[in-house]
This record gives sequence, C-alpha cells and structure tokens, in this order.
Amino acid sequence: MSDREAVGAFQFDARWKYACGGLDFDYPGFERTVLASMRSRLARSADPDRIFNVTVDVARSAGLVGRRRVMDSAPIYDAVATQDTVTMIRAAIRGLLKVADPVLGGELRAVLERDDDYTGPGKPDCDWEDPDARVVLVDQLAADGHACLGVLDGRDLPGPVARAGELLATVLGQDLETDETGRFVIARKVAKDRVISTVDPDARHGHKTAARNFDGYNGHIAEDPDSEIITNTIVTPGNVGDAAVAKDLIADILPTTDTDTDTDTDTDTDTDTDPADADGTTTDTDTADADGTADADADGTATGEDEEVPIVYGDSAYGTGEFQQALEDAGVESKCRTQKPVNKKGRFPKSKFNIDLDADTVSCPSGVTVSIRRSKDRTQGAAAFGDVCAECPLRKSCTESQSGRTISIGPFEAVLADARERQAA
Repeated sequence: MSDREAVGAFQFDARWKYACGGLDFDYPGFERTVLASMRSRLARSADPDRIFNVTVDVARSAGLVGRRRVMDSAPIYDAVATQDTVTMIRAAIRGLLKVADPVLGGELRAVLERDDDYTGPGKPDCDWEDPDARVVLVDQLAADGHACLGVLDGRDLPGPVARAGELLATVLGQDLETDETGRFVIARKVAKDRVISTVDPDARHGHKTAARNFDGYNGHIAEDPDSEIITNTIVTPGNVGDAAVAKDLIADILPTTDTDTDTDTDTDTDTDTDPADADGTTTDTDTADADGTADADADGTATGEDEEVPIVYGDSAYGTGEFQQALEDAGVESKCRTQKPVNKKGRFPKSKFNIDLDADTVSCPSGVTVSIRRSKDRTQGAAAFGDVCAECPLRKSCTESQSGRTISIGPFEAVLADARERQAA
C-alpha cells in the first residue's frame, strides 16, 4: 500500500486498529507523512530491520512460515539522472570543495588551474561542437582533480572529506586514460562496477534481459509460498546478480550463512559461444518468467514433498552452479531452474557433447573423444578438439574457430548436469 492507502485503511478498518494496539473503532487517523518520518528514523537507527524481524518471528512462531522459500528480484529505478564523464568529474571536485573546512578548502582551491570556481552545478562552459575544445576541457578537469587528490594524499581526513576524495578518485580512474601525448582523455571502454552518478554513487547500470536495462538497484525478496509472508529482503546495486545474494536471502533455512558470491557461467571457450555477463547473469536468455515470478507449482505447493525438507524455488537467474552446489551441501531441495547451454547461430551447444567426469574425457557429436586438461587445482579444465575439427563433416554445425572447438569444464560441472537432468525428468 501507499502511505495514503495505509492511513485510509487505519481509519476505516477495525483490523488495522486492533493490530495497532486494540484502539477504539472511532480512534482518529493521522497524517500520512508520519509514516515517512517513522521509516526515516528507523533507517537511521542501529537496527533498521528490527520491526521486520519481529514480525517474521511472530509469523514463524504462529506456524505461518514453513521450510520452503520462493526467491525473486525486481529493479528499483534510481530517481537521479545518470551523468556523463565531464559532469561527474566536475561534480566530484565541487563536492570535495563543499565538505572541506575553510583551511583545507583554501589549499584545494590554490591548486586548481581551470577558470572555474566550481560552485554552480551542471556542465562547465565549453564549445561542445569543437572536438579540440572538448579534449582540452577533459584534460583540464582531470588535472584539477588529480591536483586535489595530491593535496589529500597521506592526510588523516574526516569522514565526509574522505568519502568525497574517494568518489573523486573513482570517477577519475574509471573513465579516463592518457593518449600518446600524455593528455587525459575519456576512455573508450566501460569500467567494471562503474559509478553512474555523483548524486547517488551506489547506483549502477543493471539489466534483467538483453532488452531490459535500468539504472539503480536490485530489490531481492524471499517469501513463504503458502502464507505469502516475505521472510527476507536485500537491496543491492543494479549490477549485482540474483544468485550473488541468494544464500543470504534464505539464510534462515540453511545450516550455514557462508556467502561466497562467485558464479559459474558454464560457457565454452570457443568464440562462437554466448558468455555470461561479469555479474553472473545472462543477457540473451530468459532469466525470469514474463510476470516476474519464480517457478513454483501452479498452486504454490510442492505436491508430495516432505515439509521437513527445505525447498527453494527460483527462476534461472538462481540456477548457477555455485548456488546449486550450496543447496546440495546444505541438504536443501532445489527447484531453481538451470539454463541449458546455448551457442550462437544454432550451432551445437555444450549439451551435445558427452562429458564423462569419471574418465575425464569429452566426446563430440562426431564420436571423437579427447581428454580434459585440468588446472593445477583440478577444479577446472578444458577439452580441445583442435586439428580433428578441420576434416569433420559436422564442423559448420559446431564451430567457426580456426583452432577447433574447445569445451570448458567448470568447477560445478557435475551439479549443473544433475540439475538439468532433474529438470528434464
């Protein structure tokens, strides 16, 4: 409900007044801004989740929360506009000057060389139609930014100044490089975990699918599928994959709260395969149902399942090898989908190859068998078919690589194969 709807329910629904302490039916309402003030105070407190936790504990003691969980996530769109590199660098310098005390502020301004007082917001003055003028502007902004960092270097700084300096260093480092003349220019690449706004430095670019991008955060929830009571919530930057926080979401039904976040991308090393994104999610396959819900049975129940055994449901965003392995190790039954291997242009996916982990071999669709070359720690490996692909009649259906097809073997190969076998049953 919105705050306005909640106040209306409190005024006219006796159940709400009973839940708020058994108040009289004619007890008057209150201004909806009270709810916003309460949330703000709660967020600033030492234990912001205490009301939520007490509510879930009461529901659990009443028998409303069982041993099954459904997980899902949804974008939380940022309210601030993303900024270009020039705007971010200038805003970061401006933010540092704003939080510096008069003495430090004087030292910082003494090293600035651009004709800019850095007091007003927005982009600096520049002939934006002139490429040379834009290059000079970027170089000058970078020089001022690095000069400010030089003033801060080695000092014991108060919190706001330290955070402002860290933000300035981040935006300078993520978007700039030097050209052959030594000038700072905008880098022709996208930095990993790139800050997109100095107004909200924690927001990130994110995506649910290849066609659905957003700027902001990911909201993750876990709920009991029978009572529909939400048992946990987590908010992460938009570029954090769903599986990275899955174990934290269901920590109440796991015997351990270990939160390793590495994910198994399960892709071939051949150039014609579709790799997963750095955050562990894939961009060209369905990672959620059309209505954004996870794959529980139609009526939300697990027919014939033993309720004493924890069961977890999730869409394919949660079907990574590491998370499936964690569930298996914890004795939790997984109903999380694991994606089938894919390949570009309809060529043979990894699933067309017979991977024998006991013999440490891989056989291709033509019947050729090669050994798996293992890493030193034996956790990963690769099966390279090399020259045998040159005369293979199925080559066009398999690979375009001049060096032949290579199948990568990940550390969770067995558990992923088991998960796909369960799905096919």
